[in-house]
Amino acid sequence: MKLSQYAKQIGISYKTAHRMFQRGELDAYQLPSGTIIVNDPASNGSASIAIYARVSSNDQKGDLQRQVQSLRDYCAANGYRIEKEVTEIASGLNDNRPKFIKLITNRSVGKIVVEHKDRATRFGFNYIKAILESNGRQIEVINETDTKDELIDDFVSIITSMAARIYGRRSSKRKAQEIKACVKGRYN
Repeated sequence: MKLSQYAKQIGISYKTAHRMFQRGELDAYQLPSGTIIVNDPASNGSASIAIYARVSSNDQKGDLQRQVQSLRDYCAANGYRIEKEVTEIASGLNDNRPKFIKLITNRSVGKIVVEHKDRATRFGFNYIKAILESNGRQIEVINETDTKDELIDDFVSIITSMAARIYGRRSSKRKAQEIKACVKGRYN
């Protein structure tokens, strides 16, 4: 990755990262164009890369496959070798998603790559990120679409989640009524 990306990823200024490169403290090299490329420790085999894709319902399986392909393309473009692919059909509000919990508690996974923050969780993303980073691991989001106003982001997440629950509830009620009608028709 470029030195500027590396600096941003580990939370230092570009100048500090450049001084580290000049002192030989980084596993990096310089291209003839002058661009400094840092070899990412997570991509050289010292830590495995996992991709995580999630949708809320079964009728979104097409989007699940699109997410997986997008994550694969991103990882290939960044030189990441994917060790694990995890897909899940569950609500982002559900904090008891077995596959995601297993993934974030698996210490052999050094980096988890997701398409959007809300694919990991609707709320509390920064907590997950901080906990992973405290263990020398990371979660990488490939499409940062947040606004600069956290209140707006939270409001959009709440409205989206509640609308999905309402529409999901309506759908399940309709399906239950259809099944009930079929059963009644069959036994009457």
